[in-house]
Amino acid sequence: MKHIALTLLLGVALPALADRLPLPADTPASYAAECGSCHLAYPPALLSAGDWRRVMASLDDHFGTDAAVDAQKRQEITTFLERHAGNAEKLGSAGDPPRISATTRFVRKHREVPARLWHDPRVKSAANCEACHRGAVDGNYSEHDIAIRELKR
Repeated sequence: MKHIALTLLLGVALPALADRLPLPADTPASYAAECGSCHLAYPPALLSAGDWRRVMASLDDHFGTDAAVDAQKRQEITTFLERHAGNAEKLGSAGDPPRISATTRFVRKHREVPARLWHDPRVKSAANCEACHRGAVDGNYSEHDIAIRELKR
């Protein structure tokens, strides 16, 4: 009987846990400092290891910006991202160049977001997680804790 109750409890809790993506405890300071200086230091699970390798290999032209770092930092950050990367099969293609917002998982999770919200000046782009996900910096991407209603004004 205890096993059935535990199974039912986990069945309810797992969807909520899937929206919790805090940065791993072993996140190198270089990741937060270098990547987090321009945008949210995205949880590594949002892209596959192969996609992270491609992102890190082209930092000199990172979505129109030179985000190059020295070789030691690049290796440290790449190793961290690969170690904590998401499952490529579950995420789907991230495109070329790899974009979190192009993955099948992202598109599925955001399919109900009206196109006009992506162009709202307070959002600017799908890469600005913090515009709607108030807890993004802490890894909380729950649909129950979003600020879209505030953007509708």
